[in-house]
Amino acid sequence: MCGIAGWAVRRGGPSKDPAAAGAMARTMACRGPDDQGIWTSRHATLVHTRMAVIDLAGGHQPMSADETEEPSAVLTYCGEIYNFRELRTELTGRGHRFRTRSDTEVVLRAYLEWGEHCVERLEGMFAFAVWDTRERTLFLARDRFGVKPLYYAPTRDGLVFGSEPKALLAHPDVRPVVGIEGLRVLFSMARAPGESVYRDIHDLPPGHTLRWGPDGGTSIRRYWRLEARPHEHGLEQTVATVRELLESSVARELVSDVPLSVMLSGGLDSSSVAALAARALTAEGAGPVRTTTVTYSGYSDNFQPDLVRSAPDSPYARAVAGHIGAEHLEIELTTADLIDPAARRTVLRAQDVPAPFGDMDTSTYQAFAGVRGHSKVALTGESADEIFGGYSWVHIPDLAHEEQFPWVAFEQWHPGTREGLGQGLLSPEFKARLDMSSYYAERYDQAMSGIPRLPGESGEERRAREICHLHLTHWLPRLLERNDRLSMVSGLEVRVPFCDHRLVQYAYDIPWEMKTYDGREKSLLRAAVRDLLPEEVLDRPKAPFPVSQDVTYTKALHQELAEVLADPASPVVRILDLDRARAVASQGDGAAAQDWLHRMNAEMVLQVNAWLLELGDHVEL
Repeated sequence: MCGIAGWAVRRGGPSKDPAAAGAMARTMACRGPDDQGIWTSRHATLVHTRMAVIDLAGGHQPMSADETEEPSAVLTYCGEIYNFRELRTELTGRGHRFRTRSDTEVVLRAYLEWGEHCVERLEGMFAFAVWDTRERTLFLARDRFGVKPLYYAPTRDGLVFGSEPKALLAHPDVRPVVGIEGLRVLFSMARAPGESVYRDIHDLPPGHTLRWGPDGGTSIRRYWRLEARPHEHGLEQTVATVRELLESSVARELVSDVPLSVMLSGGLDSSSVAALAARALTAEGAGPVRTTTVTYSGYSDNFQPDLVRSAPDSPYARAVAGHIGAEHLEIELTTADLIDPAARRTVLRAQDVPAPFGDMDTSTYQAFAGVRGHSKVALTGESADEIFGGYSWVHIPDLAHEEQFPWVAFEQWHPGTREGLGQGLLSPEFKARLDMSSYYAERYDQAMSGIPRLPGESGEERRAREICHLHLTHWLPRLLERNDRLSMVSGLEVRVPFCDHRLVQYAYDIPWEMKTYDGREKSLLRAAVRDLLPEEVLDRPKAPFPVSQDVTYTKALHQELAEVLADPASPVVRILDLDRARAVASQGDGAAAQDWLHRMNAEMVLQVNAWLLELGDHVEL
């Protein structure tokens, strides 16, 4: 995987700024530790940092279409195109000649052949920019689900872009200003496509392209969207098709010139990916598949069930690894690892903005870093819950049918997050300014208006389709970006086979009655892989990523919160209910203090404080 950045300017504007290009490249060094390149002309600068995964010797970027002083087009690209071999064959038949084996050159030649419509032919995860010297236009594109991030910022003289906000903020024309709208986005769990915390920076929505011209005009085009189609298959054929599509996706995502692993939790989703990867590698005479699980010291021995976790992951992951003959690694984290200040700072800076997930984020980052010790690429089971109906709130009628994002309804139902995830310690005055109820109502209405439906769908089927679409457009992008940032800061490329757009479109059209034909969540996926996995894994209910249950972690968190509250220079105190925050800081190890959703209130306060210390007066509190 890689990092991309750059800018374009109007005629006569200053384009060449080596210091700015170098600064932008340095912000993305972790995204591309293997190589770095900068291309400049009178009107554009492209920056690239490379993590070599395909064609290790070739594929240097930015890549020019021809070896001339003024090439017809130049590309900076991040991602993996899983059908690049087929496209290469087609483009060769159309007269294109290739200098490398890389998918990068396929993307560049595809642009030369089909222009902005090349994206409709690309299958994979990607974000890229092309400077077209013939037309003096800058073209940006992002994959269908937003697996790879891409941001842009209009400026007085042109347009700046990059893989992450920090890359844009390294450019002198982009400032890290955050107003009240940005703060709403910060505290939101249902961000609209395109929304960003920073006022002057925009998130290019998934499935969209952007074209900037020399007159300064910008046009954004949506090139892909889910469609509502009648489902023509019976149950048996549906199960077989799900299996076929998932097998195909996993097999394509195993293509790599570097070591590869599967993140294995022992849940249905990641176990399905691991089992299919093991089978595909065996068929190729390769393998065994590598698998990795993360756990905490003493977690299995002292585990206490909570609202959404009935058992620890490790025993299930070991069962799957033994069943498929995997080379299995367990990464055991200590409480000291989770409270390590350096690791927590890395997580915050990797994501550019605060998040309430605390030890979940820290352990995810450290797990990715552990995988990077033996692999450069990892496959995950992300997005299966979104397309097959795995989340608990989908199966609680009162939450599913509320006129609200169902996961936000779940937040408002649980005592620890009734005021919003990570918002429990905010002052009444600040919460009134945020007015998250109005924000969510507006975003929900906008989201509902864009959902494709079939005529005549029943209330239950119609609502299930709506929830699936809401998950894919307003919940999944946050999870994908989190995975991208926390893996990239570790130098690891993460792939998501369940985000294959063919599989997602097919699953979107399957009636809810069929998706839950045996009365359980993810019935179809379970049926599709039944012959591959142990019974105890097939019967295991959905469980999210583990969190620490060690009281030492909570005490350390509360101690840090007490120190922040006692420091008059702490910027976060201006937005807190200080009495409530002090009460939390003085809590012992009771049930409420240990509950991970309650704990997120303190986690968010600490993250916001650290973020404000770095940004200073750029945030309008």
